[in-house]
Amino acid sequence: MSNVIDLLKSHRSIRKFSDRPIARELLIELIQAGQGAATSSHVQAYSVIHVKNQANREQIAELAGGQSYIASCADFLVFCADMKRSTEASEQTGANVVRGMTEQLLVATVDTALMAQNVAVAAESEGLGICYIGGIRNNPQEISDLLRLPQHVYPVFGMCLGYPDHAPEVKPRLPVEAILKEDYYTEDDEQVKTFDATMHDYYQARTSSNKDTDWSQNLKPLFDTKLRPHMHEFLVKRGFEMK
Repeated sequence: MSNVIDLLKSHRSIRKFSDRPIARELLIELIQAGQGAATSSHVQAYSVIHVKNQANREQIAELAGGQSYIASCADFLVFCADMKRSTEASEQTGANVVRGMTEQLLVATVDTALMAQNVAVAAESEGLGICYIGGIRNNPQEISDLLRLPQHVYPVFGMCLGYPDHAPEVKPRLPVEAILKEDYYTEDDEQVKTFDATMHDYYQARTSSNKDTDWSQNLKPLFDTKLRPHMHEFLVKRGFEMK
């Protein structure tokens, strides 16, 4: 198996970082690696805000649900879906630009995620640790105001970067049989039951934050209380009308 595959399979979220800084040259290399990701029609519908102001980072940490490692990591990035640049560039050519389409939201969000994952893999290949921060969508308007994001740009997630100061276990993934389906969609109830047992053992045995739960139980908040219903109105106000 190649070193790249081994690296991808060893990903862990890092939430404790040493005080070692990341060289600016390395950070630029990581962003350029991100730009190497596939992008729909070469739109490159993303912007990345490197949040250097410590007061802003502390405010984002609170807005994201009290995630202190946002303030303590070496560098914090906010990945934004950006349709402003491309639509305005197209407009300059005389195109009759239509804004607010659902497809534009999807393109920008997917582009941003692909770009960020390239950054994450590049960072881990250099010995850095990363942690995605979806919690910035808890208060997206406040974070947009703080970062001075214009219309047709929205914050998708953040990313903590730094040299790890702990070594958490790799979290198990669903059996490949549940994910890889041949020709047609098939049910995977049995694989989920098996995976629940695997995750229960993992949560019981890991070296920190032991808990008596499994994968299915852990999903409850995502479909019950942690729904972020404000996102629809927020996106419409930012110009992603989803027409």
